[in-house]
Amino acid sequence: MNFPEHTVEKIGGTSMSRIRELRDTLIIADRCGSALYHRIFVVSAFGGITNLLLEHKKSGEPGVYALFANDDNDHGWLDALSRVGEAMAGVHNGVLDNPADRALAEDFVRDRIEGARSCLFDLRRLCSYGHFRLSSQMMLVRELLSGLGEAHSAFVTTLMLQRAGVNARFIDLSGWRDESECSLQERIAGGLGSLDLASELPVVTGYAQCREGLMREYDRGYSEVTFSSIAAFTKAKEAIIHKEFHLSSADPALVGADAVRKLGHTNYDVADQLSNMGMEAIHPNAAKILRQSNVALRVTNAFEPADPGTLIDGQPAEVPEVEIVTSLDVVALELFEQDMVGVKGYDATVLEALRRHSVRIVSKSSNANTITHYVEASLKAVRRVVNDLERVYPSAQVDARALSIVSAIGRDLSGVQALGRGLAAFDKAGVEVIAAHQTPRNVDVQFAVPRTSAETAVAVLHAALIPGAGQAAKAKAA
Repeated sequence: MNFPEHTVEKIGGTSMSRIRELRDTLIIADRCGSALYHRIFVVSAFGGITNLLLEHKKSGEPGVYALFANDDNDHGWLDALSRVGEAMAGVHNGVLDNPADRALAEDFVRDRIEGARSCLFDLRRLCSYGHFRLSSQMMLVRELLSGLGEAHSAFVTTLMLQRAGVNARFIDLSGWRDESECSLQERIAGGLGSLDLASELPVVTGYAQCREGLMREYDRGYSEVTFSSIAAFTKAKEAIIHKEFHLSSADPALVGADAVRKLGHTNYDVADQLSNMGMEAIHPNAAKILRQSNVALRVTNAFEPADPGTLIDGQPAEVPEVEIVTSLDVVALELFEQDMVGVKGYDATVLEALRRHSVRIVSKSSNANTITHYVEASLKAVRRVVNDLERVYPSAQVDARALSIVSAIGRDLSGVQALGRGLAAFDKAGVEVIAAHQTPRNVDVQFAVPRTSAETAVAVLHAALIPGAGQAAKAKAA
C-alpha cells in the first residue's frame, strides 16, 4: 500500500480543548487547495473526557470505569456515564456553530453512550452467572470506554473542518460494533486503505481496538502508540506531536522563561532518558516504533505553528553538550547486608519484589554489600517491597527514603565534565547531594538530592551546565 509523501500529526487532549483555534492556525491557516492535504491527524479525547470515562489521571477520582469495577449497584457508574454524555455535549456545542452539525454530534454521542450503557448492563447480567467473572473482562471494559472519548473528538473535529471547507474524513479505529478480530496493523490498514491523501484530510481516533489490547500494554499511553504505528505503516515523512509547550532545556517555571532554551534537535536516546525521568516527549514504546521505522519525530508547540519545534531522530550530536535538565521525585530503596559480598542472588530477589508490586525502577547503584534502587512509587508501595525483603533477609537492613533525582541529559556529554561541574555548583549553592551517578555512555548524569531541594537543584544545575543559561539568569536578576 503506497501513500504519497505526507506527515502524521497528533494533537493531545489539552490542545484539543482549543481545537477551534488550531483549525484557524495549525490545520488551515493560509493553506488552500492541495496544500490542505497530505497530512493525517490523530486526535486524543477532548481535555478531561478520558478522566471522566476512566479515572482522573492525577487525583485518582473515579470515573465510569472505576465506579463500574467497584460499585455494588448500578447507580454510581450510570450517573457517571450520563455525566460523560453531558460533558461531551458541552464540548462539541462550544466547538460547532452550525445547528445541523450540533445535531449530528448529539446523535453520535447518544448512540455511543447508550450503546456503552447497554453493553455494561449486559455484561453485569452475564457475570451474575457463576461461569463468568467480571474481573476477567475489565480490561476490555476499559478499552471500550476509552475509545468513546477519541471517537467523539475525531467525529466533532471532522464536522468542524468540513464546515470550514476542508474535505475531512472521520476514521474510526475504535472497533465500535465491529465483530471482526484483527491486529493493530490490520486495523490501521482497514481504516486507511481507501484514503486519498492528496484530496482528503483524515481525522483518526487515537484509540485503536485490536487483539493486542493497547490499554493492557500501554494504558493511557495508547494514543501515541496508535500515532506512531500509523506513521510507520504509511511511511510518513515525519511524525509530529503538537503539544501546548516547547520542549525546552528545563521547566521555565523553575529556571525562568528567559533562561531556558528550546531544543532544536536531539535524538531518540535523549527521548528515552526523558521518559525514564517522567518527562515524556513521547511514550518510549511509540518512540521505538518510529526509530525502528526510520521516521523522524518533531515535537512542536501547537499554538506557535510557525516555529519548527524540536526534531528527534537518530543523529548523534555535532558537539558534546548538556541539552536538558529535569527532575523526578523517587524513593531510594536500600538493601544493606554485611554478608552480601561475593554472594549471588540478592539483586534478583530485589528485582522480583519490585516486579511483584509493580514498582518502576528509575536508576540503581551498588557496592560490595549494598544495593540501592531509585524507584518511582508511593511510600506505601515501597513499604510492601521492604516487608518482602525483610522476610527473605531477616538480618539485612532495608530502608526507604523519599528523595529527588535531578538529571542533566544530552546526546553526548563526553568532555563536558557534567558530574564535576554539577557537584561544584551544588556545593557553592549549598545544595546537599546524597548520591551522584554517571554511566560510561555519557548521555546523562544523575544527582540524588532531598526533595525539598529539587527545584533549587534544577535551577542551579541548569545555570551551571546549559550554555548561556547562567548569563540569562544573571541578566534577569540584574
